[in-house]
Amino acid sequence: MAFGTQDESDDVMNEINMTPLVDVMLVLLIIFIITVPVMKNAITVDLPRASSEREQVKPETLRLSVRADGGYFWNENPVTDEALPALLQAEAAKNPQPDLHIRGDRAVRYERVAQLMAAAQRAGLKKIGFITEPTS
Repeated sequence: MAFGTQDESDDVMNEINMTPLVDVMLVLLIIFIITVPVMKNAITVDLPRASSEREQVKPETLRLSVRADGGYFWNENPVTDEALPALLQAEAAKNPQPDLHIRGDRAVRYERVAQLMAAAQRAGLKKIGFITEPTS
């Protein structure tokens, strides 16, 4: 051995040892994986139960016809102008509310159909439809 020369074991280390850094990061990752679900589920909530079955209640359908002379027919039975609001209010009070289908004659004045729609609206019926025949 000579003075002034360095031995190979005395060389300066130029690289960082990554193994301890990776070990620390893995430990931190495991700690976070364990603690995050505990923090999120800290509040217990009683959730409502729901059924995936469809409701089988179908509302009935009321047919209200207006003849060419202006006469009203409630499900094929004649009804007077005075009795009509009471019938409509009784049907509007039902749960579920029935569908009202209006069939107007081609020759009837629009005024009679408009009076019928206004009476249905005043009674509280929400589902009103019109029945027509397709053109051929």
